Amino acid sequence: MRNVRAKALLLAGVLSLFVLLLCKDFIDNNIFNLEEDAREDKHQIRQLIQKKPYVYSWPACQQNMSAANITGFKTLPQHIQDFLYYRHCRHFPMLLDLPYKCGGADKSAEVFLLLVIKSSPGNYDRREVLRKTWAKERLHNGVWIRRVFISGTTDTGFEKERLNKLLKVEQREYNDIIQWDFHDSFFNLTLKQILFLEWMEQNCPNAHFLLNGDDDVLAHTNNMVEYLQGLKDNDGSKHLFAGHLIYNVGPIRESWNKYYIPVQVQESNSYPSYCGGGGFLLSGYTAMVIYNMSQSITILPIDDVYMGMCLAKAGLSPASHMGVKTAGLHIPSRKHDVYDPCFYQDVLLVHRFLSAQLYLMWNILNDPNLECGPKKNLSSTKL
Repeated sequence: MRNVRAKALLLAGVLSLFVLLLCKDFIDNNIFNLEEDAREDKHQIRQLIQKKPYVYSWPACQQNMSAANITGFKTLPQHIQDFLYYRHCRHFPMLLDLPYKCGGADKSAEVFLLLVIKSSPGNYDRREVLRKTWAKERLHNGVWIRRVFISGTTDTGFEKERLNKLLKVEQREYNDIIQWDFHDSFFNLTLKQILFLEWMEQNCPNAHFLLNGDDDVLAHTNNMVEYLQGLKDNDGSKHLFAGHLIYNVGPIRESWNKYYIPVQVQESNSYPSYCGGGGFLLSGYTAMVIYNMSQSITILPIDDVYMGMCLAKAGLSPASHMGVKTAGLHIPSRKHDVYDPCFYQDVLLVHRFLSAQLYLMWNILNDPNLECGPKKNLSSTKL
């Protein structure tokens, strides 16, 4: 009897072990399947994250050797010869892109003021200060301010590689740089503008307004938002192009001048009215008009003049805004400190500022305890 009971217990133990092994296999298989499903889900999520819209990229533009046949070509300075060799080029490979900066083309209407800041690769200190001051992305008066720096490439060899890597590092941290593989120079500023407008047409077509300016200006972007919100019957869907108005001028023919334009580049002795390129405000509507007009206007190296040409062809005019001081702010007396913040509290934009000066000025202007008496306000410009 005792042997029968022992055999029964042994048989029960074997059966229990067998059932346990079966359950373990079942559980292991299910865990394995769950892990596989999780890996598959992660892979699909990664694919969705990495998926980007189509980005226009172009091969390097080839030199137009026939430019050398232009009368007097060999007498021109080297930088002007280079401009004429590549004047036809309008498309360059894109090195850094921001396809989602405005939330995608469909959501770009959520951007009220897009800050488009021209910056060469080596100007790291300027970009860092702007990110902390007037170009900080933020909600002001209930609307969004967004920022992009537009850049080409500079230098050659290892130094060019280092500067490109610098922009990549900045891009990873701030997500605010658009870069193309063209030489970033004074005579290529118009090209930079055209490339940006092409980018905008694809990725941010419905932004309401833009500030287009240099990286060494003090832009009182809070004042800009308030000014733009106060416009009558214009939410960015109508013409606006305002800044420091320049008119009744023409090409400078002295070869020593930075702005020298020979007849081989521009035959006409007059320019249309335009706004100084240090900084100007324009509507999204006008930006797209300029882009469309630019398709049929030969590139002129002076970018602000070129903008005026595009406006003139569209039958539109730039306007003067006394709050934009691209020639600097005039202080009437030497008894006053030229960096007294009370002279700057009501302006829209002043050119030019060193990085440390700009950082200090912005912080003082945003100090709620700043007080300005009537005497100091005499030289400031009201909106």
